[in-house]
Amino acid sequence: MIYKNILVVGGGLAGLRAAIAANQENTPALVLTKVHPIRSHSIAAQGGINGALCNHMRGAHDSPKKHAYDTVKGSDFLADQAAALRMCEDAPTRIIEMEHWGCPYSRDDRGRIAQRPFGGAGFPRTAYVADTTGHALLHTLYEQLVRFELAAERREIEVREEWVVLSVVIEDDVCRGVIAIDLTTGKREAIMAEAVIFATGGAGRIYGNTTNAIINTGLGMAVPYWAGVPLKDMEFVQFHPTSLVGTNILMTEGARGEGGFLVNNKGERFLASYPDSSKFMEISPRDIVSRNITREILEGRGFTDGVTSWVHLDLRHLGAEKIVARLPGIRDISINFRGVDPINEPIPVQPGQHYSMGGIDCDIDGATKVKGLYAAGECACVSVHGANRLGGNSLLETIVFGAIAGRHAVQYAAGKGASMQGKAALEEALVREEEKRRKLMESTGTENPWDLGLEMKKIMPEKVGIFRKAEDLKEAHAKIQELRGRYKNVKLNFTGEKLNYDLLNAVELGANLDVAEAIVAGALAREESRGSQFRLDFPTRDDEKWLKHTTAQYTPEGAKLSYADVDLSLWKPVERKY
Repeated sequence: MIYKNILVVGGGLAGLRAAIAANQENTPALVLTKVHPIRSHSIAAQGGINGALCNHMRGAHDSPKKHAYDTVKGSDFLADQAAALRMCEDAPTRIIEMEHWGCPYSRDDRGRIAQRPFGGAGFPRTAYVADTTGHALLHTLYEQLVRFELAAERREIEVREEWVVLSVVIEDDVCRGVIAIDLTTGKREAIMAEAVIFATGGAGRIYGNTTNAIINTGLGMAVPYWAGVPLKDMEFVQFHPTSLVGTNILMTEGARGEGGFLVNNKGERFLASYPDSSKFMEISPRDIVSRNITREILEGRGFTDGVTSWVHLDLRHLGAEKIVARLPGIRDISINFRGVDPINEPIPVQPGQHYSMGGIDCDIDGATKVKGLYAAGECACVSVHGANRLGGNSLLETIVFGAIAGRHAVQYAAGKGASMQGKAALEEALVREEEKRRKLMESTGTENPWDLGLEMKKIMPEKVGIFRKAEDLKEAHAKIQELRGRYKNVKLNFTGEKLNYDLLNAVELGANLDVAEAIVAGALAREESRGSQFRLDFPTRDDEKWLKHTTAQYTPEGAKLSYADVDLSLWKPVERKY
């Protein structure tokens, strides 16, 4: 049995920052990650990280409180306000900390960290590294991890790659550790820890039209969910307005922040025609822009090849020099994946699933209802994003709440030592996981898990997408329940022990279906439109009935929903106009 004071599940920005926070408190940490840390999906974040640095002359009157208000307003007032304020107050410290650790931020003509406008703010607030901000931040943290590993005065951070957590072990409402698989050998291990931090990212691969990496499945959310930890606000799924047609690769909001235009097939900047986007145009909040792009397409003003439809993201007026300097990644992706050079041609874009506002229910310190179990980053729901996340706040959330969760996990674990409490519970859980593996390996069922996954990925964007209505949601819920039933009869194509990704896919499919069911159940129950949840049959926001968080408790039959109050301690809800 493996033992570590602090166990971090996930090697992206939130996970690495949590491990470094533990290290800074001289506490050993073990990081389990499905891929090498710098292959984590954090690396794909492009546009920037928000913070009230006031480095741009137009941002001179910015402040953490204004940033927090914009975050709450952008969330359609479903964000917990104290949590949003805490994130925004920590933002300048965390951004500058990353600068001191070597993050090569883009600079303005005075040598300060450059900032550009993103959705929901009236002035530049978003620090960036060209259009590869996540890449730079992740490499910076990984360099720190390696430095701390080599520093004699620090306690070690151990990283184990190609490990996946299958279950979390809870005894008497206390987290004792996890059961994980080493994919390279196929061996399952019980890992005991005084505190466990889940930082596994989003669940975008539930949808077929996602900007997320292949590794972004629902398993990281499902494992605590199966163990009795609620998921919160799962119905709120963000669609990024601009993903590349054909692959749904992200086309950063930074392209619009630099001055890019969205145009329809008549050459019009159509956002001016909609009251909710006429003020801030291309840098309006993402839910608004995504809906208005979709409206243009549905009304026949998009471009089409007869199979799919899109609008154009036009950067040509920015000029070659600015595109090469500020948006080199976007240019490379457009050329390599669509054969379009944005210096000379507009980029075909359409909305794509991008982010999960919901996740593992946790408090402002990252703590769940289970002692010793924490969550941070996209897999968590603090909630700082509410019904809609502002661009630039996701990278911020990872390093702010990664650090917070790491520190609080250390405080919780202090003095406990290797007590070996929970050893029997871990050993029993390991036996149960071995039995699950045996059943999957020996199954003679008739269902191919890959086929079931494709059916799920088709129904989710079609029926649980940007525009929703009861009829579609009921159809989606019935389909997901059907797939959950058929899942019990899956058969693997490969039954070897080492590097069995067929087995991993089957496990992740079960997780995806359970998380998808929670998404659909929450969306069907919430009879209003708020943020990313737009109900055609309930097209207005209803604060009287629905200004509340949805919590989903796992049962074998499906999500059991209940509701919780939203923290409104700072600002009263107002109509969300832009």
